[in-house]
Amino acid sequence: MTDTQEWRAAAKAHKRAMPMQRLVGNGMDPADAHELHRLADGGRPWDEAAEELGERNLARASAALAAGHTATAHGWYLFASACFRAGQVPLADAEPRKRELYRRLIGAFGAAGALTEPAAEHLDLDTPAGIVSGWLLRPAGVTRPPVVVIVGGFDGWREEHHAGATYLLERGVAAFLADVPGQGESRLFHGSHMTLGVEKAFGAVATALRADGRLDDRVGIWGNSMGGYLAALAASAGQGYAACCINGGTVRPAEILDRYPRFIAKVRPLLGIDDPGEARAAMERYRLTPERLARLRVPLLVLHGSPDRVFLAGNARALYDSAASPDKRWAEWPDGDHCLCNHSHEKHVLVADWFADRLRDSLAREGGQ
Repeated sequence: MTDTQEWRAAAKAHKRAMPMQRLVGNGMDPADAHELHRLADGGRPWDEAAEELGERNLARASAALAAGHTATAHGWYLFASACFRAGQVPLADAEPRKRELYRRLIGAFGAAGALTEPAAEHLDLDTPAGIVSGWLLRPAGVTRPPVVVIVGGFDGWREEHHAGATYLLERGVAAFLADVPGQGESRLFHGSHMTLGVEKAFGAVATALRADGRLDDRVGIWGNSMGGYLAALAASAGQGYAACCINGGTVRPAEILDRYPRFIAKVRPLLGIDDPGEARAAMERYRLTPERLARLRVPLLVLHGSPDRVFLAGNARALYDSAASPDKRWAEWPDGDHCLCNHSHEKHVLVADWFADRLRDSLAREGGQ
């Protein structure tokens, strides 16, 4: 394969993994997303193009701050973080550049969070299953709000779900964007990998959030993609969650390898297992059986797209059907992509309203804030 063929193939693969709807729906400036795809098509390495766009947004944020435009700076910092986040996705853990870009995305996101009221807080929680690193976001003007833990999947980690968190904040619900063992900051900077018993991490997170006197003791969990599996695992383990939403999830995360064997490159670092065969065998042990799901009794919302080929709709439906929740809802989009990025606003309002109905509104009926 010639050099030209190699970069064209790489650009095509990156655009397929990070299409416009994913980039924009999860917080990137549409202009940046279009420019990133254009630059990749022109031969610029994906990570370099994304970093260049992120640096431009950082400069805009600095200029806005100097002019006293705090809200504008906040937005540019978030857009910068989104660019650095997209840039690091294709890079392997062994490449120092992945950590370099990841530090930059954390820095930009933290700079944005420092400009909010209340300010976003970075937390590292030591759990029995490994370090969980996350951002606690609280709504303004709400005393002791309930909180929803938001978790991503194989490579769509916590900051990618900030857009959804803002919908919760608007409804008076706090959010904890979490990198659990095997994901993001927890993996790259703390060496935490996903192992059997990972639900213990979620139990510790729920306990820590309930112990925070600024928050109510009602904790929900919202899992996206493989994180949907994790959310159901946590909710079925009796780990203190009062409501559970699963977006683009499955009863068996290893199913992606049936259709896309090369995705083992994402599974290996998640589990901390170098050998592809061993990683595949280990991933197969992560399953939600009907017996396990019979213990999932909290309110449940499951969302999926019919054409999803990452996790098939039938496997998400099996999760829904086996769950024993007396209050459960299934929502399916006939044209929905994986995690419904092509229905971003519709998805987010549905999820945020659902959590508000089951967490915050229930407090009001009981005489709370």
